[in-house]
Amino acid sequence: MALYDLPLAELESYLPSRTEPADFDAFWQRTLAQSRRYELEAEFIPVDFGMRTVDTYDVTFSGFDGQRIKGWFLIPAGQEEPLPCIVQYIGYGGGRNFPVDWLLWPSAGYATLVMDTRGQGSAWSQGDTPDPEPLASNPHFPGFMTRGILDKETYYYRRVFTDAVRAVEAAQSHPLVDARRIAVAGGSQGGGIALAVAGLAPAFLENAVRLCMADVPFLCHYRRATELVDTMPYAEIARFCKTHRTKIDVVFDTLAYFDGVNFAPRAAAPALFSVALMDDICPPSTVFAAYNHYAGRKAIETWPYNEHEGGRSHQQLLQLRFVREQWDTANL
Repeated sequence: MALYDLPLAELESYLPSRTEPADFDAFWQRTLAQSRRYELEAEFIPVDFGMRTVDTYDVTFSGFDGQRIKGWFLIPAGQEEPLPCIVQYIGYGGGRNFPVDWLLWPSAGYATLVMDTRGQGSAWSQGDTPDPEPLASNPHFPGFMTRGILDKETYYYRRVFTDAVRAVEAAQSHPLVDARRIAVAGGSQGGGIALAVAGLAPAFLENAVRLCMADVPFLCHYRRATELVDTMPYAEIARFCKTHRTKIDVVFDTLAYFDGVNFAPRAAAPALFSVALMDDICPPSTVFAAYNHYAGRKAIETWPYNEHEGGRSHQQLLQLRFVREQWDTANL
């Protein structure tokens, strides 16, 4: 790979105009209100995976339309007082897999809740949550990006983002979680989901989301992404539009309700982003579009010679420092 997007100096000031539906906030208010008609009924069932320093729970809670969502909850073993919690979202195609994959945050002294992504979990790590098809859905290109895309009511990420908000509420419901100190985090798709929740939090979660960590975030600035790269998953949208030639405006009208560039100006939590300048999955300009519109206090780490892997463990070290600087662990 080589640099293919805008030069870094232009990326740092890249602030595209936003296409925001007039009923954006009303749509999300109605969506979340509908799902909150169902009791959260968060269940935390202890499970033994042979780890002595971490207590592990199999999580189930009610997400979109009351549908049951799986997850893991991990906390330092023997913990008796509430801790801050990192709610973790997963990259495209992956599922919750096993708790041994999620030891970073409990090892650092925090609780973590990992949300399984509905319908996914068969590409590179296994998942356990189905995605019941909506009553009315259009034909779609294989994958998840165009499932229900001709109507904001049936679009796949309406369900996922709702699940993600309810995952924060599930974390808050646990007695060993400090309900006012929640961070949302993820890479790629997980970063896009975290960004959406951070944008919804001020209005719908009473600002309980206090930190956001979005690594090489996906689900941002869709139209530019589809015009700039031909890699999956954004190419799923382009291939759909190639076949459904008369539906292009409808497609992008729907995606405007789910674009990180529109969630970013609503976010208030301090944020740490990352971007890789040779990333041909999530183009750098799409990341900077969301970052530059982000309303909260923010920083971004740039990895000049990396592709979609971003900073990996280097970025995790920065995240650990970021969280510790924001939350005085001496007082946990």
